[in-house]
Amino acid sequence: MQPTVLAPFTARDGENLAVYDWPLDEWTLGLGLEPAPPRALVLMVHGLGEHVGRYAQVAHKLLDWGFAVRAYDQRGHGESGGARGVLPSDDALLEDLAEIVDDTRRHSLQPEGVTEPLPLILLGHSLGGLVVSRFVSLGLRPVDGLVLSSPALDAGLNPLQKLLLSVLPRVAPDLTVGNGLDERYLSHDPRVLAAYRADRLVHNRISARLGRFIADNGPPTIAAAAQWSTPTLLLYAGADRLVNPAGSRAFVRAAAASAQVKPGMVTSQCFDGLYHELFNEQFPTPVFDALKAWLDARF
Repeated sequence: MQPTVLAPFTARDGENLAVYDWPLDEWTLGLGLEPAPPRALVLMVHGLGEHVGRYAQVAHKLLDWGFAVRAYDQRGHGESGGARGVLPSDDALLEDLAEIVDDTRRHSLQPEGVTEPLPLILLGHSLGGLVVSRFVSLGLRPVDGLVLSSPALDAGLNPLQKLLLSVLPRVAPDLTVGNGLDERYLSHDPRVLAAYRADRLVHNRISARLGRFIADNGPPTIAAAAQWSTPTLLLYAGADRLVNPAGSRAFVRAAAASAQVKPGMVTSQCFDGLYHELFNEQFPTPVFDALKAWLDARF
């Protein structure tokens, strides 16, 4: 099932963001089932250099489980506007998410006759995982649940990269270079790698400002885990070579060690041997099982 492509969402600065809906009623009708009210709405945020079209299999699983799905291409990515990999301001991605959340709340597919707000869950992968977790840590908008897939909480920068990011964003914030991601370590599935290489919407550009956003926002997000109050599922890959899994482990440790965090508020699972794109791995069933079990327990 292809998502419904909505009219371009115009952000506060006039940039257009591509927003997509996977309607639950169309999905259930297509399966010959009676439409039922959604259990919640999941808003997906993709990773660096890619787009939400690569998450159709995740959307279809969520639809099977009774969740409505919305997603958008981050600025500078996919079908959204903006120079590839470039940010107009340090917090542009967080501000974009706030606007999309507000719009989603206004058009949340409320079942007829239901007055309670539909629960909203953020699901972010890699860069998207950093964006949604930083968004929650800052309390920019209330959400009902958070799912993190291989979040970029630790960029794993070497000393030279740290030096460059301390200088370049001030003098040339829009300068772009290759993002350095080795596509061989996205997934063990050769079909995923072939599709990624052939995808016209995938790019490898990253600006100095975007690089600094990634480097600067992981540590305070990990520190904020000690006061975490949003139900969160953190899934990460033990063999990840694109983001450092130590960032996920540090987040989990900070939450577990804090008396301020309720037991069960942060649930985590490491998948030893898997690469970065957990949902696109060769045998992703255990990953989807973990996601479904967490959603079933809370929504």
